[in-house]
Amino acid sequence: MNVYEAAIKRIEFIFNEFDNVLVAFSGGKDSGVCLNLCYDFAKQNNLLFKLAVYHEDYEAGYPHTFEYVEKEFDAKSDIKRYWLCLPIKAACSVSMHQTHWIPWDDDDKEIWVREMPSKEYIYNIKNIWFPFEKGTSGFDTRIIFANEFAKKFGKTAVIVGLRMDESLSRRSIITSSMRVNFYKEKRYSVVKGEHTVNFYPIYDWRTDDIWIANYRYRWNYNKLYDLYYMAGLNAPEMRTASPFHSAGQKHLRLFKVICPAMWGKMVSRVNGVNFTGIYGGTTAMGWKNIKKPPHFTWKQYMEFLLSTLPDDIRKKFEVKIEKSKWHWRVQGGARNKSFIEHLEKEGVPLRRSGLKSASCKVNTDKEIIYIDDWFDDTSVDDFKKAPTYKRACIAIMKNDTQCLFMGFSRTKQDMERRKNIMEKYKKLL
Repeated sequence: MNVYEAAIKRIEFIFNEFDNVLVAFSGGKDSGVCLNLCYDFAKQNNLLFKLAVYHEDYEAGYPHTFEYVEKEFDAKSDIKRYWLCLPIKAACSVSMHQTHWIPWDDDDKEIWVREMPSKEYIYNIKNIWFPFEKGTSGFDTRIIFANEFAKKFGKTAVIVGLRMDESLSRRSIITSSMRVNFYKEKRYSVVKGEHTVNFYPIYDWRTDDIWIANYRYRWNYNKLYDLYYMAGLNAPEMRTASPFHSAGQKHLRLFKVICPAMWGKMVSRVNGVNFTGIYGGTTAMGWKNIKKPPHFTWKQYMEFLLSTLPDDIRKKFEVKIEKSKWHWRVQGGARNKSFIEHLEKEGVPLRRSGLKSASCKVNTDKEIIYIDDWFDDTSVDDFKKAPTYKRACIAIMKNDTQCLFMGFSRTKQDMERRKNIMEKYKKLL
């Protein structure tokens, strides 16, 4: 059985189990293949009445993506279609003054990057059928929409174009031994609510499989990928994420070439876009190879960068930095033998405990070490795991206010807020 046949078998199972199959369609290559797989299967088996698709529109993006989404929506008029133009809170990694921005905000209508589409399947704040609060995160909006859809139409399977070879974090969604919330023991699923389950039917596809399927079955695809190819990008770099998101900022400079008319609007829409467009992908925005001014140590450079930030943003970083220092001084960090020996050769003043980490389930040979103060830099391979001032500088330049680059996970406050939102909308079911 090849990956196409395996995906069809999974899709058949999903259609047999659920009242509705809702495809999350971003306009990228993976979600496009998922949509076409489900559509072809439903059409061949007289199940189009079960199929639906939705697209979450972030206002800013390549025109080619919106043209592709519109073409697919129009070509599949025999299924339920939902193009969401809602004032969500979207991540913004290109500005030190705006950690988030709100697409389709009526208060900023005069500076919208593009006009709101006008089709029968467009849903905005004025015609969405359920209560929607401006500023709800894009992530939470997707969960809320799926729940509201299931409330209206019945038990719903949400199809997500996630593939394991995209990243280790995506692979862990499928392979982690800690996961337990499968639907009927299907590892390519995760139960999201009482009436909704996410499925990843192409989780084992490679990038080559995506393009082979598009060619073999003559499916339409986003022509932005052709332009990316001509611009010299390799397959993993070809992303259709929102340009203000961290996943899209590296190639933001391509906007100036591919669609210069939209570029001007984007510069005025979000502070910091022009800087990222100029320096994204260079040493100014690179990570491990980032350069500092020669008259600064990394500690001094960090202090300088902090001094340039607005007070509220600076305080967020300062709290994270102090917490990290306390962690290494009091709780310590578990690292493998080669990592520790490398730091010792560099003369890093560390204290070895000789104790293994109880929290390490896989790499059980890791030893807990303590470091009383951060050091400037290191040449260790996995330098992100070393408590250096250079790492803090990178987090600041990435506008990573949650300091995920420094090893922090989502805070309890973040998780509690998400839980409260879920509880709030669960009551509407």
